[in-house]
Amino acid sequence: QVQLVESGGGSVQAGGSLTLSCAASGATLSNYCMGWFRQPPGMEREGVAAIERDGRISYLSDVKGRFSISKDNAKNTLYLQMNSLNPEDTAMYYCAADCPDGMGLYPTLYNYYGQGTQVTVSS
Repeated sequence: QVQLVESGGGSVQAGGSLTLSCAASGATLSNYCMGWFRQPPGMEREGVAAIERDGRISYLSDVKGRFSISKDNAKNTLYLQMNSLNPEDTAMYYCAADCPDGMGLYPTLYNYYGQGTQVTVSS
């Protein structure tokens, strides 16, 4: 059973940065499509960034140039570096694993999710 544990969320002012981490157990991350998702209050979950099994990376258009997804296979950990944060980035952020090839930004297609970490950006 794959378990994912996110960390690194918090409260920052607009323009600030945060780095989210997702530690995986029960599986080797290099074998899976991995992604970051977010869900603002009262809204649907949306894909933010994803790394396919072949290494292809995709981003939500709103975060391109500001967010960067990466993974450390030796540590079995996924990261999301978030820069130039704005209040619209405020949401619960989730890490996910195991999706069909090419479907990295589709939240309903993942088999495993973590519990999430809250990111709050104030103006």
